Amino acid sequence: MKTIVVIPARFKSSRFPGKPLISLLGKPMVLWVAELSAKAVGKSCVYVATDDDRIIKVVKQAGFKVVKTSNDALTGTDRLAEVAKMVDAEIYINVQGDEPLVSPNDILTAIKEKETNPDQVINGYCILSPSEDPFSANIPKVIFNEKQEMIYMSRQPIPGYKDVQVSPSEYYKQVCIYAFSKQELLDYGEFGRKSVVERCEDIEILRFLEWGKTVRMFETKSGSLAVDVPEDVVKVEAALREAQDQV
Repeated sequence: MKTIVVIPARFKSSRFPGKPLISLLGKPMVLWVAELSAKAVGKSCVYVATDDDRIIKVVKQAGFKVVKTSNDALTGTDRLAEVAKMVDAEIYINVQGDEPLVSPNDILTAIKEKETNPDQVINGYCILSPSEDPFSANIPKVIFNEKQEMIYMSRQPIPGYKDVQVSPSEYYKQVCIYAFSKQELLDYGEFGRKSVVERCEDIEILRFLEWGKTVRMFETKSGSLAVDVPEDVVKVEAALREAQDQV
């Protein structure tokens, strides 16, 4: 099945303007993500979706494909919906541009999950590390049933508990690797607005859940770190150095 990776990259992030081009160990973050994605699907199948000419210039100079999207895309997934209208594929893998430690093997797992479950949206998760705060609103937490189907995702710590004696022993966080079909993306974009709960939580995958669409979660490698705010850069660079030392 023809598969492409699409990396949505927005310059005007409210929490971190210019984030895709922030330098991590001397390389723009969006290129870290693109190069790791290329290890999974090949460079010719990696696209960056952006509305910003500065990002386009950097990506093209590195030899990656770019799809210029509109200035008013509501979310990264809406940006992918625009790509789906212009680039034909059977599986679209969304890898967020702020995940410079994304694992190529996890991308391949997402593809396999989509091939096995073509009628379900696919999303990654991993265990929240001891150094991460489950109360941080920057980290979407997820709960799912025994079939690995998402029950809910929230910026609040979930599941909640009434008695501390039955509090969860571990939390799970979203890892921003998704797999969609062309039609799923077209339907998402044609909705034209954020759904009610999606808007409250500011978590775009919830739009599918509110429709009654099954979202299947798959476990990724631990240690995933995203750059959400400027303070994240130092710890992400440290993790990148550690990963390079292990090669």
